[in-house]
Amino acid sequence: MRHNIVNGNKDKDIAEQKLWRAVIVNTVREWIRGSLQRKREAEQFLFRDDQDYRTVCLSAGIDPGNLRDRLQKIRARADSDAHARASKN
Repeated sequence: MRHNIVNGNKDKDIAEQKLWRAVIVNTVREWIRGSLQRKREAEQFLFRDDQDYRTVCLSAGIDPGNLRDRLQKIRARADSDAHARASKN
């Protein structure tokens, strides 16, 4: 019986992590493809919010600093590409 209780908690933890990961994935999608308002809200959460961002990442089993570093590289690349396209026009 004790084995089931332990596994039940583990399954619950995994399900909770999946839920929080889905929140992060959805936020990144909105940052990339959402309406202007959604992009701004996602940008705020992903790059300027420290407390909630950290809590969500840790709940998802994701290192908040590592994720933010990766997202900042994507943002820098996108900004560079946009600048290059603008200078061609």
